[in-house]
Amino acid sequence: MRHSRVLTALLVAFAIVLGGISYVPTIHADTEEEIQEQIDASTREIQRLKAEIAELEKSLQDTSKQRATLQQAIDSLNINIQKLNKSISLTQAEVSQKDKEITKLAGSIESTADRIARSQSQVANSLRELDSLSNEPWMLSVLGGGTLSSLFDAATSLEALRLDLQQNIYTLSGLKVDLEEDKGAAEGKKKELTALTSRLGQEKQGLDVAKKEQTKLLNDTKNQEAAYQAQINQKKAEQAAFEAALFDLASRLQSTDPTSIPSARRGILSWPLGDVFVTQQFGKTTDSVRLYASGSHDGIDFRASVGTPVKAALDGTVAEVNLGAVQYCQYGKWVLVKHNNGLSTLYAHLSKVDVEKGQSVGAGEVVGYAGNTGYATGPHLHFTVYVSSAVSFKQYTCKSGYTVTIPIAPLNAYLDPLSYLPSL
Repeated sequence: MRHSRVLTALLVAFAIVLGGISYVPTIHADTEEEIQEQIDASTREIQRLKAEIAELEKSLQDTSKQRATLQQAIDSLNINIQKLNKSISLTQAEVSQKDKEITKLAGSIESTADRIARSQSQVANSLRELDSLSNEPWMLSVLGGGTLSSLFDAATSLEALRLDLQQNIYTLSGLKVDLEEDKGAAEGKKKELTALTSRLGQEKQGLDVAKKEQTKLLNDTKNQEAAYQAQINQKKAEQAAFEAALFDLASRLQSTDPTSIPSARRGILSWPLGDVFVTQQFGKTTDSVRLYASGSHDGIDFRASVGTPVKAALDGTVAEVNLGAVQYCQYGKWVLVKHNNGLSTLYAHLSKVDVEKGQSVGAGEVVGYAGNTGYATGPHLHFTVYVSSAVSFKQYTCKSGYTVTIPIAPLNAYLDPLSYLPSL
């Protein structure tokens, strides 16, 4: 009876251990050592590309500090295009590496599944043999002429079989844990691969935007410095006119109730760019007094080369977009996203808008690509945070005579973005 209870318990344990084990298709690939060598080679290539990108970024920053000339603008675009090409190569290398890591994990999963199959077979054999010995009455063995010594030998064999079966079940349990861990790791790598593939698509779009901007600059200026400086002067004049008109309109609007928004706290919003460098602060600063007719800046400016992906700072709905930028006029191409917490965010001077009005966007989702449309005299991202309930849209007539839509709010509805973004 005791033998039967033990056998039943072992069978139950065996069933529990096997529960949930699934198999994967057989994968024919290189050996694990060969795959690891390929991963190591990818790692070296990734490090090399990162170093080259860092050098190009430094060159780009040095160029942006130079006086605004046509040659400086062309040089910046050329360096930026080189950087974008390197970034694409880097992402492709990371995609390849991630693919190799997934292949390696798939091999490990297959190997573990094979070991589980072998252990299952061993357990099944032990169970059959144990069942056979357990069902042989010991008294019949003695009456049939068996010696006491042979009886003890049989009992010892039975106990050894039980111990061996128990060990195999423990082994199976460990293998199952290994299998699930490898499966979890493989799923994580697949998600990373999906994110990298998405980033690769964004970088290719950014490169296309930068190349078009280069072509447009050369066509507009006919490669003449005088024509380029005329463009800069026109943008500065439009900037002054726009800032004055915007400040006048905002001053005439009724103040808003600030209680409808979350208390200022760092980290409520996320950075709209991958690499963050603030070039102009919010509000009244030494630079804003010098640069803006109102003496105050209604948002913050980030350094951003043409074609840099611009991301939503929080989940929300696209309240309005301006797709057709009028040259030298207002915010150029822009996107305004309304969030569920009472805040709205503006992304301005874009080279390309990647969303539509009414579209839902998630935090970190690309809404467009940085540029220098509108009155911007150089590529950057202008980022404004508003009290949502106070934002309205007005028609503004540019100096060129074209009329465009602009977002407008009372003066106290413009909020300091750095009060809501993460700490620098």
